[in-house]
Amino acid sequence: MTLRAWSLLPARLVSTFLLVVPLGIVLVYCFLTRGDYGGVEQPWTLENVERLADPLYLAILWRSLWLAGAATGLAALAGYPLALFIARSGRWRNLWLQLVLLPFWTSFLVRTYAWIFILRDTGLINTTLIRLGLIHSPLPLLYNDGAVLAGLVYNYLPFFVLPLYATLERLDNALPEAAADLGASPWRTFWRITLPLSRPGLVAGSVLVFVPCLGAYLTPDLLGGGKTVMLGNLVQNQFTSSRDWPFGAAVSMVVLLASALLLAGLLRHKTARELL
Repeated sequence: MTLRAWSLLPARLVSTFLLVVPLGIVLVYCFLTRGDYGGVEQPWTLENVERLADPLYLAILWRSLWLAGAATGLAALAGYPLALFIARSGRWRNLWLQLVLLPFWTSFLVRTYAWIFILRDTGLINTTLIRLGLIHSPLPLLYNDGAVLAGLVYNYLPFFVLPLYATLERLDNALPEAAADLGASPWRTFWRITLPLSRPGLVAGSVLVFVPCLGAYLTPDLLGGGKTVMLGNLVQNQFTSSRDWPFGAAVSMVVLLASALLLAGLLRHKTARELL
């Protein structure tokens, strides 16, 4: 073996035992039978995979996909202007970046609970609207898809802003200036120069938001109140409450497959691959 191979051997061993082996166990569980008291046992079966075609689970899959897609779209709408503003902030750039990273200084759980206090019947929004006389009874802002969507966008927005900022910060400022000298308006400069050149950051940010949103568990569990079930909640219920490990493994592999296909498409984009 060469020196390079020996130096990479520890990393390969860690990757094998912490990634490949656990995923292999989950894959094997997909084709086993649920035990009478939980766990798995033989015989081998395809029933767990076939159950995924049930309309109930297809509805959960669809809900997870559209919530993850909507969260990614809203993160793009909110994150692009923010990333562009930070990239053009000059000496204040580091301050704005620190503010974007500030939510990571607190627990994910605490940040999600904060949204409960904001959206509940006696929360900040409803209390303010009632005192202003705009409404007479609290709005149902909590324990629905809208609350889950708001929580997903808030918690994962920095994952969109940071790779997009990395792309925008490296753009040559001479290009917009040249476009302006040639008579292009600011909007035309944005659509023809800034947006196309920032595509790698958009792709990388979209993946970094969509993938964790697809398998989200805590946010829909707390803000959805059990009414908004996503794939992450389904996996958790199968491994704990139902103790149906084979079917839980099958659902886990669906999430993994969807993420892998998305990442495989991303890897075709060289610049986005470098950002990730």
